[in-house]
Amino acid sequence: MLPLKPALHAACLAYVHTRLDAARAGMAAAQESSNSETKSSAGDKYETGRAMAQQERDRHAAQLHEAQQLLGALQKINPELASDTVRLGALADTSLGLFYLSISAGRLATAEGVAFMAVSPAAPLAVALHGHQAGEEVVFNGKPVRITAVS
Repeated sequence: MLPLKPALHAACLAYVHTRLDAARAGMAAAQESSNSETKSSAGDKYETGRAMAQQERDRHAAQLHEAQQLLGALQKINPELASDTVRLGALADTSLGLFYLSISAGRLATAEGVAFMAVSPAAPLAVALHGHQAGEEVVFNGKPVRITAVS
């Protein structure tokens, strides 16, 4: 499973870069919208349009900040390092599926089509699995989850 980790890490990076690009494009579009608002005889309409564009820009700025934080978290992970226990940067193959403890991105797939879940170490399942090794079983939401491999 260790050779698979760099591909999973790359898929997470691609996800974050897509979010970064979308947030930047949204900010630029909102700024352009604000700049193109023209003063009309109904002054309130002008101010309302500018305020709405500013709110949209602020929303995209928050999304950009969140994506930058995800990128920072990913950059702290070395996908080449092996792990014998479930922790940040580990790949855990379980009875529920394949989980890469990195960022909260949900279901992703590598370029080769390998489906996996990118989960934050703070996610409830990650907390339940943390510190356990291959061959162990944990209980999550009242159901047993078997860890078949960790890398």
